[in-house]
Amino acid sequence: MKPKVLFPQQLAKKEAKRFYTIYLNALVVGVTIGAAFYSVSDMEAEDNVGLSKGFSLFAMGGLFFTSLYNFCVHMTQKTVCGQRFIKRYKLSTSDVLDISNKIVSSVQALLSCLTGLTICSYSCNRNILRTSHFISHAYSWFGASYFFYDIWSMYKVHVTTPPGQINTPSAQMNTPVPPPNSECAPISGLTKFFRYIRLNPIIVGHHLFIGIFGFLVIIYFRGNLGDCVFGFVFLMEASTPFVSLRSVLSRFSMKSTKFYIYNGFTMLIVFFLCRVIMFPYVMYMYAKSVNMDYISAMMSLPTGCKVSISILMLPQLYWFYLMIKGATKILKEPKTNGVAVVGKKKKAAATVES
Repeated sequence: MKPKVLFPQQLAKKEAKRFYTIYLNALVVGVTIGAAFYSVSDMEAEDNVGLSKGFSLFAMGGLFFTSLYNFCVHMTQKTVCGQRFIKRYKLSTSDVLDISNKIVSSVQALLSCLTGLTICSYSCNRNILRTSHFISHAYSWFGASYFFYDIWSMYKVHVTTPPGQINTPSAQMNTPVPPPNSECAPISGLTKFFRYIRLNPIIVGHHLFIGIFGFLVIIYFRGNLGDCVFGFVFLMEASTPFVSLRSVLSRFSMKSTKFYIYNGFTMLIVFFLCRVIMFPYVMYMYAKSVNMDYISAMMSLPTGCKVSISILMLPQLYWFYLMIKGATKILKEPKTNGVAVVGKKKKAAATVES
């Protein structure tokens, strides 16, 4: 079958369509983030975000994160510089989608940390239980959409990744993943999506928990109490850029570089501070504010609060364990590689002598 020949006029239209898509997504990114800031610019520190404004922030957040993702993908796949970048690092479609996903995750982490710093600087210097800043509600509405977008984005990466390269809990435990049934009818998109959820229950469950239950806790269930505590929860995202960069460097085959190792150890430290030790520290602050000892303060919390903290903390401990395991593996690799190199040299020398 002969390749389709495009005339200059058709090529010009195709090129114009590509750049129109890129500019449109860039415009949506700028307009939505600008509109979100403008919608809360006239609010006082302890004002409440109304329901109508909250839904508009949620919609703007969904458009912002999705458009930013599409912008990154199109800039990489549909521009000359982007195609050179793909060729240089030999990136597949799933690599491009995954890197775009990581960029959006890092942007969300930056916004979340700015929110957390604002809350902590305002609420933690006052009554940590009863002082509240409007930005905690505003960004909860805006940022909640990210967790639903991210499930879709990770699914897009998953379906474009070759079966042998899919990194799931099943793959890590050497559990065989059933291949698609090529003899039957083509698998529908919905079936693929549910298969993705089944293969990634922890990360999907974590996103749904934060996006639904975590959102409801911050907006409704807490009754405007403990804003300082939730400021630290927003700061949990501080480790995300380092986690994302680690994945991107891996895609660029830079695992053996010093930069990869330094980033990995920085990631470990920030993750430990913001996602592991943060929970005991916040409990210490709470115990101090209510003039109780640590254990008594923990026991005095409502059951729902203790369950929520456990659900939020357990995945962090699991991921931190995986990070420690990965760091230990990296530390052992140079020695292993050194032995392998020495062994190869000895073998080569023996071959020459014979």
